[in-house]
Amino acid sequence: MEAYQATIKDIEGVSNLFNSYRVFYDQPSDAEGARKYIKERLENEESVIFVVKHKEKYAGFTQLYPVFSSISMKKAWILNDMFVDQEARKLGIGQLLLQKAEEYASKTGAKSIALETAPDNYGAQKLYEKNGYVRDTQFYHYELNLTE
Repeated sequence: MEAYQATIKDIEGVSNLFNSYRVFYDQPSDAEGARKYIKERLENEESVIFVVKHKEKYAGFTQLYPVFSSISMKKAWILNDMFVDQEARKLGIGQLLLQKAEEYASKTGAKSIALETAPDNYGAQKLYEKNGYVRDTQFYHYELNLTE
């Protein structure tokens, strides 16, 4: 198994994983909406998606969005989405995806990778901390929701 950067040829497999990821976070299933969203991100080069196949089946993905740090005057990445299919968990796929994201961030001269996860997603927290991610205790996270 290896993680690789998704292309337009991977839309079906990635969008199926993306739809499952959204359902995991209590969103209604929307296969067509997921396909459209992933297609737009890839076509417009608005995100970078890495994917892993296991036994020829799409097993996991992560999606990175670029941001910039005014303080450091460098690029940074937000690891906004990461999901491993239920049947493929405990195979090291999450680890492969994190390593690929870190390699890519380093290659692009980024200062950091930021991510968020649900407070009860203990498996993900353990994986992130094992890979050197540190829980932020210095800043509060605020969000203004403009649409429902």
